[in-house]
Amino acid sequence: MNRLAAETSPYLRQHRENPVDWYPWGDEVFERAVAEDKPVLLSVGYSACHWCHVMAHESFEDDATAALMNANFVNVKVDREERPDVDAIYMDAVQALSGRGGWPMTVFLTPSGEPFFGGTYFPPEPRHGMPSFSQLLESVTEAWNTQRDDLLEQAGRLTDAITSRVQLVSDDSLPGIDVLDQAAVGLRQHYDPAWGGFGPAPKFPQAMSLDALFRVHDRTGDTEVLAMVTNTLDAMASGGMYDHLGGGFARYSVDDRWMVPHFEKMLYDNALLARAYLHAWQVTGEARYRQVLDETIGYVTGELRHPDGGFYSAEDADSEGEEGKFYVFTPDEVRAILGADAGPALEWFGISAAGNFEGKNIPWRPRRGDLIRSPEIDRARSALYEARATRVRPGLDDKVLTEWNALFLATLAEAALATGTQQWLDAAIANGEFLVANLRRDDGRWMRSWQAGDDDRPARAKHLAYAHDHAALVDAFTRLGEATGQRRWIEEARAVADRLIELFWDDENGGVYTTGRDAEQLITRPKDIMDNATPSANSLAAVALLRLSALTGDESYRDRAEEILRMIGRVAADHPMAFGHLLGAIDLHQRGAIEVAVTGDRHDLVRTVATRYRPTVVLAWGEPYDSPLWADRDQGLAYVCRDFACRAPTSDVDTLDAQLATA
Repeated sequence: MNRLAAETSPYLRQHRENPVDWYPWGDEVFERAVAEDKPVLLSVGYSACHWCHVMAHESFEDDATAALMNANFVNVKVDREERPDVDAIYMDAVQALSGRGGWPMTVFLTPSGEPFFGGTYFPPEPRHGMPSFSQLLESVTEAWNTQRDDLLEQAGRLTDAITSRVQLVSDDSLPGIDVLDQAAVGLRQHYDPAWGGFGPAPKFPQAMSLDALFRVHDRTGDTEVLAMVTNTLDAMASGGMYDHLGGGFARYSVDDRWMVPHFEKMLYDNALLARAYLHAWQVTGEARYRQVLDETIGYVTGELRHPDGGFYSAEDADSEGEEGKFYVFTPDEVRAILGADAGPALEWFGISAAGNFEGKNIPWRPRRGDLIRSPEIDRARSALYEARATRVRPGLDDKVLTEWNALFLATLAEAALATGTQQWLDAAIANGEFLVANLRRDDGRWMRSWQAGDDDRPARAKHLAYAHDHAALVDAFTRLGEATGQRRWIEEARAVADRLIELFWDDENGGVYTTGRDAEQLITRPKDIMDNATPSANSLAAVALLRLSALTGDESYRDRAEEILRMIGRVAADHPMAFGHLLGAIDLHQRGAIEVAVTGDRHDLVRTVATRYRPTVVLAWGEPYDSPLWADRDQGLAYVCRDFACRAPTSDVDTLDAQLATA
């Protein structure tokens, strides 16, 4: 057993029995590399990654390969989800070297941590022009021993290139609303009218781009833009990427029809997609979107929830060593479960003798968007779900990540408020309490990752939280305050926002660095700019600080958000799929927040504000807190304001709805 056995990361612990002499990331790695004059072999992945498992089985579990690694390198394993700073720096290097990235990621470093060569998956035998992993190890060892000056020069150039990527200079002007319109044009050019989504296969959900288009439709009434969104949502929820039996979405589809996924299910995807379906229901009123919302939240709260309220990170793609085995059926299996009643279910879920995945069937809906089930199909779905539950379930990554929990908490709170679902509100409050109790140290410093204990190790939080964690918490606590009417969550949001600015702010160019001033110094200090699978730290911060400023009247938060928009807002129009969440910040800033205060016990007025899709509205109700929104208010009334200048207060829901519609 190597040094990974006591780590909080399930991914690292998956490698504890490898014959490789793995280290977790830390000073000891580089001290040993210096002492033994060896390069560092950095391997980065995550627990739900199918190809990470493949490479582990082929190479890291192989004694001969491990012997090469141990003899010639200091070997370090990193969970990209726990250490996004390390992952980002060296992924930049791999992309600069090869033009592409992905996981597993394999990077060779100098003893000072500078990268000189890297790639992603390497096979055990030469294949498709790639060397075998053993050949690569031997070649790098030979180059280290005979051509070191060349490698060190390459490492210096790569490090300089990585460092230059974070040195964006702010514009003098702020981006205008035209950026959102230009982005919509760009998204239309990449849109697939046949199957929805943007770009060719493999297809990722692009939930943030969909939300940006919702904002365009809300402002302009453009029905073509709305159709792009609804067609995409219908296609995704009808395909095999959506779990028609258990709810929730897989990470992406390998084909253009959303049929065959890589089966891993990630907390962050389901947080962002649930939000998109919530907004679709609010905009259209269509029951199918509410059903997908209900089932997606039901999956997360049912399958990914720690008993005390935290949410786990992911479920694996594989079970029993096979990708997707847990999820697929043959017609005979369905008939054995349902008996004589199998016929309608076979037709409804598109289950055929030919199959749609390696001779078996991923349940899907052949009629796109036809998702509302009859009682007969509902009974069949329940029976198939119960039968599936007896199978060996995919591996669970049960670490609790602050950022991903905050993303889901923001969605859960917003959905609870919009739908009036008390169970969701209770789960949201429990999650907020869990984060405060377990991911914040006694000195107030937030942490990134928490893992429950077992017989071998206690429960603990590990790794200083990043800007992503802080920015996502600001948004989550703000929305939890709006959902509950409890003052404490707005106060928590302010406290986290102040730490975000204190620890992460770039005083020279604006925006937030990924790592805090108190964090380990890496070869460069990364700054997360682009929205990828999750919103960037800067996009999250821009939206969260704008909303917090509108609720509290503290203009300093707005000023910081404007600095972020000056820094990266100008590039969002040309690269809309890389700045989907930032487009929301631009929209909110340009249109301006509508501030609503509801005083007294008037839940009917609160529901009037919350039920419809109102992306620029912030809501204060319940317990007053320090804000102009609460100054000199009479009880039992709603105040609709802009820049804290308010219309005539009203106690009538229809009048309030009309004021909001024209605000």
